[in-house]
Amino acid sequence: MSKSCHYSFLLLLVICSMKCHQIFGADPTDGFAEVALAEDNFVLQKPYNEPLGTRYSYKDGVRSFWVYNHDKPFKSSSGTRPRTEVRIKGHDYSSGIWQFEGYAYVPKGTSGVTIMQIHGASEGATTLQLRIYNGDMKYYKFNVVATDLYDKWFRLNVIHDVGKGKITVFIDGEQKFVVNDQGPGDLYFKCGVYAAPAGSSNYMDSRWRDIKLYKK
Repeated sequence: MSKSCHYSFLLLLVICSMKCHQIFGADPTDGFAEVALAEDNFVLQKPYNEPLGTRYSYKDGVRSFWVYNHDKPFKSSSGTRPRTEVRIKGHDYSSGIWQFEGYAYVPKGTSGVTIMQIHGASEGATTLQLRIYNGDMKYYKFNVVATDLYDKWFRLNVIHDVGKGKITVFIDGEQKFVVNDQGPGDLYFKCGVYAAPAGSSNYMDSRWRDIKLYKK
């Protein structure tokens, strides 16, 4: 290949790369630094009277969480709904720009359940809950974020810009939802299954892999 052809080929690659970037958009993690997570950062919460192995498994990189609507809360003194969740510990935040990423799978039949949340707010317990109702993801029980999510792996990215008070949700790299947060607090990420106040299915199940945190 001649030198001029080589340069022309490189220029074509650059142009194609720029066009692809314009068409498909930037990845949600662009400009973020990954935060190192060890197994100690994944703290499990499950019905207080059940052995962990009856509500959670971790095999071949997949964390499986399940709970029943009649289960007890995570501690005997709590009046909350049943849950089996992981709370990412050691990276609580109150400022900056943080991002949660994970690949989730929700089987058909699981409904009325929070699969991911940001805990902490100036009013109330959480600043974000993403729930599944009949295969659709909703912001709490209100706005529809994404549809038709049953029985397939999907990539979830949630960016929380504390300074701007904004939360942005991406599904499979596509921006789906932007909302104001619920004010400052001791903030941290959780995922798994947490029964909604009403309308939960009897059995709730979600599976997660490649859970990561990023920050700016």
